[in-house]
Amino acid sequence: MNRDELRTAYRRMLLIRRTEERVAVLYGQGVIPGFVHLSVGQEAVAVGTLFRARADDVITSTHRGHGHVLAKGLDPAGMFAELMGKETGACRGRGGSMHVADPALGILGANGIVGAGLPIAAGAAHALRVRGSGALAIAFFGDGAVATGAFHESVNLAALWRLPIVFVCENNGFSEFSRTSDQHVVPLSARAAGYGVPFRRVDGNDVEAVEGALSAVFDEVRGGGGPYLVEAVTLRVRGHYEGDQQRYRAAGPPGDAPVDPLVRARARLAELGVRDEELDLIDDEVTRTVAEAERFAIASPEPAPETALDFVYSPRPAARPRPPTRAARPDPDPGEKPVSTSRILRQAMHDALADDPRVFLAGIDVGGGNVFGLTRGLAERFPGRVLDTPISETAIMGLGVGAAMAGLRPVVELMYLDFLGTCLDQLMNQAAKLRFMTGGAVTVPLVVRTQFGSGRSSGSQHSQSLEALLAHLPGLTVVMPSTPQDAYGLLRAAIEDDNPVIFIENRLLYERKGTMPPPGHRVPLGEARIARPGTDLTIVSWSRMALLALEAAQVLAAEGIDAEVIDLRTVTPLDRRTVLDSLARTNRLLIAHEAVTEFGAGAELAALAVNEGFWSLDAPVLRVGAPSAPTPYSPALERAWIPDVNDIVTAARRLMQDPYPRRRAS
Repeated sequence: MNRDELRTAYRRMLLIRRTEERVAVLYGQGVIPGFVHLSVGQEAVAVGTLFRARADDVITSTHRGHGHVLAKGLDPAGMFAELMGKETGACRGRGGSMHVADPALGILGANGIVGAGLPIAAGAAHALRVRGSGALAIAFFGDGAVATGAFHESVNLAALWRLPIVFVCENNGFSEFSRTSDQHVVPLSARAAGYGVPFRRVDGNDVEAVEGALSAVFDEVRGGGGPYLVEAVTLRVRGHYEGDQQRYRAAGPPGDAPVDPLVRARARLAELGVRDEELDLIDDEVTRTVAEAERFAIASPEPAPETALDFVYSPRPAARPRPPTRAARPDPDPGEKPVSTSRILRQAMHDALADDPRVFLAGIDVGGGNVFGLTRGLAERFPGRVLDTPISETAIMGLGVGAAMAGLRPVVELMYLDFLGTCLDQLMNQAAKLRFMTGGAVTVPLVVRTQFGSGRSSGSQHSQSLEALLAHLPGLTVVMPSTPQDAYGLLRAAIEDDNPVIFIENRLLYERKGTMPPPGHRVPLGEARIARPGTDLTIVSWSRMALLALEAAQVLAAEGIDAEVIDLRTVTPLDRRTVLDSLARTNRLLIAHEAVTEFGAGAELAALAVNEGFWSLDAPVLRVGAPSAPTPYSPALERAWIPDVNDIVTAARRLMQDPYPRRRAS
């Protein structure tokens, strides 16, 4: 660096140091709540790495991310206010120390989950390459994250796709409370070689060395060289978190402790002829800046209590039929033969790809048509937008999250709903919460297509109906269509929605036939459908069980029982009004779902009935579902386990019998 550049770098490092020092004091005084993880001693990594970054480059960070976000240009006043939980904070007080973000500055967020930012950065890198601006993604992570599956999946995907991303490992000697040397058998350089990714190791306490190395790396990555892995060796001066007693540390610093990056930079500036007085003036200026930022934050208001539920979902305008676009196919002829649901779903994805260049599909084997053939032919029709991935569910979901945050509309596939556990963090802690934790600064227009279905001896790990797990996560939308027309309309609406949507198909319905909907067909998310009107009892269901409920209603009708059937279509957000209005007409409620009955989504509907609908009830609420056991493999056992039409009919008869007499007309 020349003298002016190094002076600028020194000031930026000093801003981080003085900020972190005040954060430590304020945290000790109780002014800053929650958890705080400081980056004192690691300032040269953040400043040196981002010194040559462009404004349109994006970063993801870690729980120890204050230095990264300040080095990327975040106003210290906004950061102080965020740490204090104030409305003027960078995330309006919704994120806090571990989740500071400012997408307008390319800061996609610090992250409280170790390694979780890596797949998000890979997704953002894909979006940046699609946009063709030459921007790149920079993913900061600690040495402890190297042991996570997210690290492996992200670097492997980036290498396979040659994404414009730089992975920057801050090796500070500790993985939380353990020494790095006790955590890994091979060095990071060996891992990089295994992925076929170029690697550089740099002195992370020398800002000139970091800047020089990263400047060259950036040029190579921007030039199409693919991902790069950089290890910056530094030192964590303070504990894992503020308040950490650090009993795991040996007395005194290690014998090869690096020189403080600020001391080193100041000495180098002296060599370049910068006088101490000039550096003292910089110190005074930075101290005043930090003090002003602190005063601003302390004086700022807290978020109003009535805004506690803001930013959970992006605004959702009512879905209406869309006029055809130039790329749209013509409306189908009325006399066209019915086609399978699988073909209708494929057409929905085709039409979405044709209508919006931001849409892309990704997942395991989707380029070849996927395991059920639903995407067959789309890769040829839309080159570069139907992307096969490795068997890496965490990377696939993170790809979707990061690409959505960076402006695309991904449709990623989770091959089986049962595989949810392999990637739940990216849905539960990232997709579902990022809009909220950024105070509404980002949208995550992501669709996750997946499927389930018992009844074909697929066994306990390929048959589960797990919608209740996902419905319990605020921020997610869970859709489960039952008819071919709804499958098209709901999928198109989900892709156009600005929220993360889990679109769950039942594979036993793939060959069910229906007429091909027109390209403008949309079904509003969050609106149930009265599939059959009735007067005696209400049956609420969704997915394949809604069709079984209709069959049951036909049996009941022959016995003089007039059942109203509601197909929820969207499990969450729940259409409470439609359910309650129906209950007010029929005074009896039966809920049928394929999932295990206990703690299922039916329990929420039952609670709705006995709370808001209590005065409409003439009988207890009944539920039909699977018993509390894994799905059996044996066909005989599976038939005994899975709920069917007879179970629904039996429950309905019970509701209509004494001791639950029908309410007499007033």
